[in-house]
Amino acid sequence: MHTTQLAGLLLIAGLLCACSADKPGAATAGSDNRAAATAATPSGDASAEDVAAAARGDVDCPADAAPNAARTPVDDIVGVRPGMSYEQAANAVMCSGPLLVIKPENSRGFEISTFGQTVRQGFSARFAEPRVHKSGRQIMQEMQRDAMARGMNARRQDMQPGQSKWFVATMGMPGHEKAISVAREQWFEQDRNPTVDSVEQALLAKYGASTERSDQGDTHQLRWAYDPRGRLITETSPLFNRCHGAADPDSGVSLSADCGVVVAANVIPLRSNPALAQYLQVGVVDQAGGYQALTDTQQGLRAMDAERRAQQVRDAGKNAQAPEL
Repeated sequence: MHTTQLAGLLLIAGLLCACSADKPGAATAGSDNRAAATAATPSGDASAEDVAAAARGDVDCPADAAPNAARTPVDDIVGVRPGMSYEQAANAVMCSGPLLVIKPENSRGFEISTFGQTVRQGFSARFAEPRVHKSGRQIMQEMQRDAMARGMNARRQDMQPGQSKWFVATMGMPGHEKAISVAREQWFEQDRNPTVDSVEQALLAKYGASTERSDQGDTHQLRWAYDPRGRLITETSPLFNRCHGAADPDSGVSLSADCGVVVAANVIPLRSNPALAQYLQVGVVDQAGGYQALTDTQQGLRAMDAERRAQQVRDAGKNAQAPEL
């Protein structure tokens, strides 16, 4: 089965170490300006707005997001969808929030041979933080606080109310990479938390009737799974237990030519009031499209390397040094 063939090609998304020794590229929308800003390594305190302005470079908003074609699954998250070019996706993500800053992900990727080529396999985006000088004592206090929270099994919280973060996985030949999966986490503003039910209804209004709804602990989960022909997978389908996505931007996704678009959502409630939502995670992956992109990229890179070696042989016939015998 295609899924079995791809078992070793899991997208490593933060929880696992990098699989490839090649360095991914760092180009994104506005990359020249951001590279210059990074090279300067500014010092001194700065507001989050100033940090974001220096890192974002040129952003073209509103992003040009084409609507879904008729009778096809809804596959976007705030206008960002699989199939967008690396640059289009990066620009659209930054258009979703003025403080969002793109970061190429060097430690998350597919286990493929790049033959020395640079393949951009994705980027993350988070809110810019103010640049504030911290004393050694302050740093130690923060480390102790984080360790205590982990020891008490406190719910993971690496963002503040009102913030969001993204991860977009990309694949393709160098310079022509396209998004194959998108995931976003949104923390609702303090004292403006919507009800869990209203969030679920909003998801159903956008993505339509779901394949499955379930509760895992205190997390409310929804899934919209389609086959490669765009047909909704139901409980009677043999693909029901095989086509899954990942809502968490820190999780990995798998690819299979047997599955099409899969949308996954997690609604996490407030502990102080389970009827209210604290944050929302939504992820979308084009499994068949991603599988094909991964296969085509691997074949294309292999062909490029074969041509490189063949050219070296041709050059050797013209100017190679003769052995001394």
